[in-house]
Amino acid sequence: MRHFATAAAAAVLGFTAASGAALADERVYADFPVTLKGYSGDAETSVSYTGQIARHALHDSLKVLAERGDGESDAELLQTMRDYFSGKPEGRAIVDPTSKEGFPILQTEIDQLSGGKNLAGKTYGGAVQGWPNNMTGSEVVEFWIEKAAAADNGFDMRNGYEYPQLISKFIMGATFYNQAVDNYMDEKLAADVKPNDKPYGEGDPYTGKEHSWDEAFGYFGAPAHTLSLTPQQVYDIAKQKPGALEAADHNGDGKVDLLSEMTFGPAYYAAGFDAGTYGSENPTEYLHTIVEHFYAGRKLIAEADGEPLSEAERTQLREHAATIEETWQRVLAEAVFKYAGSTYEYLEKLDVILEADGDTAEALESYIHYWSELKGFAMALQTGRENLGETALRLNRLIGYGPVMPNQSQVAGIYDDGTYRKGQGSGFGEYMLHMLKVQKLMVDEFGVTARVNDQLADLSSLADKIGSGSTAEND
Repeated sequence: MRHFATAAAAAVLGFTAASGAALADERVYADFPVTLKGYSGDAETSVSYTGQIARHALHDSLKVLAERGDGESDAELLQTMRDYFSGKPEGRAIVDPTSKEGFPILQTEIDQLSGGKNLAGKTYGGAVQGWPNNMTGSEVVEFWIEKAAAADNGFDMRNGYEYPQLISKFIMGATFYNQAVDNYMDEKLAADVKPNDKPYGEGDPYTGKEHSWDEAFGYFGAPAHTLSLTPQQVYDIAKQKPGALEAADHNGDGKVDLLSEMTFGPAYYAAGFDAGTYGSENPTEYLHTIVEHFYAGRKLIAEADGEPLSEAERTQLREHAATIEETWQRVLAEAVFKYAGSTYEYLEKLDVILEADGDTAEALESYIHYWSELKGFAMALQTGRENLGETALRLNRLIGYGPVMPNQSQVAGIYDDGTYRKGQGSGFGEYMLHMLKVQKLMVDEFGVTARVNDQLADLSSLADKIGSGSTAEND
């Protein structure tokens, strides 16, 4: 059974305009009025998701910091990374994104976005099944941070990890996706939780439902004016490409305001898939679908004018939330599909180089890079509201705790002292087959359609070559 409901998917794809063009009617996720009865403050709008943008900047900064190790244990770097993940010190600089020529950014410190924020407190608290020792989401990231502080530019070439990629891709799910779909658009949509006729918190200019919805939108990381942009423009903003300032600078002040005009991780991937499939037989519309439903839900709440939402209104809101969740889940599945294909490609290249007794250094680094993206996204996919059950079990067994290395070793666990326990992995051929099975799993269970780096044409021939007796999945 697909985890992305096919009926809902059809409705989603019919809801928005073509992904290659901006929507004609500019709808900006901003300036919704203050509707809270009795509010007497100075706020002119009820929209606020500054804390979520601060966490995007913390995430982007942490990824860059995790690349700065020199291969030796570095206590100072370790503490700095902890400051960005689990600490809340004042004065933390925004390490990324920062101003580039032709792309000036307004803010330079995290506290200019929102003070007293961290990532750890909003990271998935359940046991992570795709990583050894039943660690929580925060514990997994803390473990990787410790490893990154002693790694060479983030790489562990012996065991097969690139920690910045693992950290980044997992946080996109374990913090951003999890908080949006399993908190703000789940528990906080209940009638008796954060009601629409009371402030979210004492003195706030927004109601409980207004701010809950805003916080979910903030975690997606899209510019407020996304519906007036193409997916390519939204993608280019994230990459700070030449000419992207014009698309980003909605208020025309000559700078990019991270609070409303920047593209961050989840929206970047949605935009990338849409831009990459524009004009193809199976174009995706992930970006505009998600933002359209966020906008429509926020409009519905605003039109309640500070009154409790009726059951009919909450039903409509839940339908918007369900579409957002399903579409966002599919974006994560598309990323798993993409990087399984990239991992497969470099397994092939390594196999050829090893057969010729050549230099594997460059191909091995690329293999570890793409595997780490695959693993991070595969773990991220499992942190949503839905228990993926057998699908998650199969995914984790196919990928394993680490990549199969050229000497056929593979991480099988973690000792109490934090060192990796190695085992004998499957051969390259069998592991290549596992990558194709991962791609097929994403098609069968989530209905992915962008299918970047599609290698499934090799599935039958590779399975025949390896033989039915050598296709067992990792335990």
